[in-house]
Amino acid sequence: MSTFPIPSFFDSARVGEIWKVDYASRADQAREYALQHDLKPASDSKSRISLLVIDAQNTFCIPGFELFVGGRSGHGAVDDNIRLCEFIYRNLGSIAHITATMDTHMAQQIFHPIFFVDKDGNHPAPYTDIHAAELHEGKWKFNHELAPRFGIAPEYGQQMMIHYAEQLEKKGKYALTIWPYHAMLGGIGHALVPALEEAIFFHSIARLAQPDFEIKGDKPFTENYSVIGPEVLTGPMGEMLGERDPIFIQQVQEVDRLYIAGQAKSHCVAWTISDLLDDIQAVDPGLFKKVYLLEDCSSAVVVPGVVDHTEAANEAYARFARAGMKIVKSTDPIK
Repeated sequence: MSTFPIPSFFDSARVGEIWKVDYASRADQAREYALQHDLKPASDSKSRISLLVIDAQNTFCIPGFELFVGGRSGHGAVDDNIRLCEFIYRNLGSIAHITATMDTHMAQQIFHPIFFVDKDGNHPAPYTDIHAAELHEGKWKFNHELAPRFGIAPEYGQQMMIHYAEQLEKKGKYALTIWPYHAMLGGIGHALVPALEEAIFFHSIARLAQPDFEIKGDKPFTENYSVIGPEVLTGPMGEMLGERDPIFIQQVQEVDRLYIAGQAKSHCVAWTISDLLDDIQAVDPGLFKKVYLLEDCSSAVVVPGVVDHTEAANEAYARFARAGMKIVKSTDPIK
């Protein structure tokens, strides 16, 4: 398929910055671009190619924000988004649909410091891992002052925390990690990176294709790295903590290709793909060949001197490739 020139307004030097998208100008330019390059509406496309962008939000992608994904280079998410924007522009005629997921949080959630206290009433520091044994021992306790907020007894709150940590261990998931407050609903960190938002908007006008935006991570008692489902589905009494979303396996069934990119490769991207892998395995293993992973548009969580999830991310991608998914670069042509 043909590739297209990157619009002149795109400035790669500004991808790591916050700024206002000029929608009116971009809409005019998109219509002119479509006429100049004979772009047809996405509904007329013979091939059905979709792009899933996972959590390309300021909180993860702008240096200085709460959970900037620098990777080992220190500027991973910025470089990833430059390549991702260019991928969208070069393939405007091929990509028929774009979905962007948005990590969406409030202060009082299980992975934020306020949810736990030690014997002195101190909250855990960001990047603290909380294990079931520590909860049993009382090193960390559910913050009983939050109990009225959720309509539960303080003792049951602690029981829920123990159950949750044990379920993570049984499933071989990451330990419950306390993260800095991030992706806060209503805050600037929650928004998409401006350069990427601009590219998605430009595509929507040029191809007359409405993008979808999927909210995830807003449940108080479970992490939700994967857009497909929470880390733990039920509480100690069987109460529902969150639900799996069937929309993505349905999308794979309906498209010819699904490209996936976003942040972070080691967490929300890897767990989303892992859940998608499980769903495909259950429905039709032949669907694996439809999934394309843009490996140069995602970076792993690396906190120098604290954690480095690069190898875990690479191992996950190797597992996805063995299953039949394709690992590609953003510069590889869509044929």
